[in-house]
Amino acid sequence: MSCCTPDGTCSTGTATATATKGTTTVYDVSGMTCGHCKATLTKEIGALDGVLAVDVDLEAGQVAVTTADEPDDALLAKVVDDAGYELTGRTA
Repeated sequence: MSCCTPDGTCSTGTATATATKGTTTVYDVSGMTCGHCKATLTKEIGALDGVLAVDVDLEAGQVAVTTADEPDDALLAKVVDDAGYELTGRTA
Protein backbone atom coordinates (compact mmCIF):
# COMPACT_ATOMS: atom_id res chain seq x y z
CA MET A 1 0.00 0.00 0.00
CA SER A 2 1.36 3.42 -1.00
CA CYS A 3 1.53 6.43 1.29
CA CYS A 4 0.78 8.71 -1.65
CA THR A 5 -2.68 9.97 -2.45
CA PRO A 6 -4.20 9.88 -5.95
CA ASP A 7 -3.33 13.56 -6.50
CA GLY A 8 0.37 12.83 -5.94
CA THR A 9 0.76 14.24 -2.44
CA CYS A 10 2.28 12.21 0.34
CA SER A 11 0.39 11.53 3.55
CA THR A 12 3.33 11.53 5.94
CA GLY A 13 1.62 13.89 8.35
CA THR A 14 4.06 16.76 7.75
CA ALA A 15 3.02 19.85 5.87
CA THR A 16 5.28 22.21 3.97
CA ALA A 17 4.39 25.75 2.99
CA THR A 18 5.33 26.81 -0.52
CA ALA A 19 3.51 30.14 -0.76
CA THR A 20 5.49 33.36 -0.40
CA LYS A 21 4.42 35.12 2.76
CA GLY A 22 4.55 38.88 3.08
CA THR A 23 2.87 42.03 1.90
CA THR A 24 2.37 42.57 -1.84
CA THR A 25 2.08 46.16 -3.01
CA VAL A 26 1.51 47.15 -6.64
CA TYR A 27 3.09 50.32 -8.00
CA ASP A 28 2.55 52.25 -11.23
CA VAL A 29 5.87 52.73 -13.02
CA SER A 30 6.34 54.72 -16.22
CA GLY A 31 9.11 54.30 -18.78
CA MET A 32 9.13 50.49 -18.98
CA THR A 33 9.03 49.21 -22.55
CA CYS A 34 10.94 45.93 -22.95
CA GLY A 35 12.45 42.85 -21.40
CA HIS A 36 15.57 44.78 -20.43
CA CYS A 37 13.40 47.14 -18.38
CA LYS A 38 11.76 44.18 -16.67
CA ALA A 39 15.10 42.53 -15.89
CA THR A 40 16.62 45.76 -14.59
CA LEU A 41 13.77 46.53 -12.21
CA THR A 42 13.51 42.93 -11.03
CA LYS A 43 17.22 42.95 -10.20
CA GLU A 44 17.38 46.40 -8.59
CA ILE A 45 14.21 46.10 -6.50
CA GLY A 46 14.93 42.47 -5.65
CA ALA A 47 18.31 43.46 -4.16
CA LEU A 48 16.64 45.55 -1.43
CA ASP A 49 16.51 44.16 2.10
CA GLY A 50 13.14 42.67 2.93
CA VAL A 51 12.03 42.19 -0.69
CA LEU A 52 10.80 38.63 -1.21
CA ALA A 53 9.53 38.84 -4.82
CA VAL A 54 9.19 41.25 -7.74
CA ASP A 55 6.75 40.87 -10.64
CA VAL A 56 6.98 43.40 -13.48
CA ASP A 57 3.96 43.75 -15.81
CA LEU A 58 5.14 45.77 -18.82
CA GLU A 59 1.71 45.98 -20.48
CA ALA A 60 0.01 47.33 -17.36
CA GLY A 61 2.97 49.53 -16.42
CA GLN A 62 2.97 48.04 -12.94
CA VAL A 63 5.42 46.40 -10.58
CA ALA A 64 4.20 44.14 -7.76
CA VAL A 65 6.64 44.00 -4.85
CA THR A 66 6.28 41.44 -2.07
CA THR A 67 8.05 42.45 1.13
CA ALA A 68 8.51 40.83 4.52
CA ASP A 69 7.06 43.93 6.20
CA GLU A 70 5.40 47.16 5.07
CA PRO A 71 7.35 48.45 2.03
CA ASP A 72 9.39 51.64 2.11
CA ASP A 73 7.74 53.61 -0.72
CA ALA A 74 10.39 56.36 -0.69
CA LEU A 75 13.24 53.85 -1.00
CA LEU A 76 11.46 51.95 -3.77
CA ALA A 77 10.82 55.22 -5.64
CA LYS A 78 14.51 56.14 -5.35
CA VAL A 79 15.68 52.74 -6.65
CA VAL A 80 13.20 52.86 -9.56
CA ASP A 81 14.15 56.45 -10.39
CA ASP A 82 17.90 55.67 -10.17
CA ALA A 83 17.33 52.81 -12.63
CA GLY A 84 15.88 55.30 -15.14
CA TYR A 85 12.14 54.84 -14.61
CA GLU A 86 9.52 56.73 -12.63
CA LEU A 87 7.48 55.25 -9.80
CA THR A 88 4.30 57.32 -9.94
CA GLY A 89 2.59 55.80 -6.89
CA ARG A 90 0.65 52.82 -5.62
CA THR A 91 -2.16 51.47 -7.74
CA ALA A 92 -5.68 52.23 -6.58
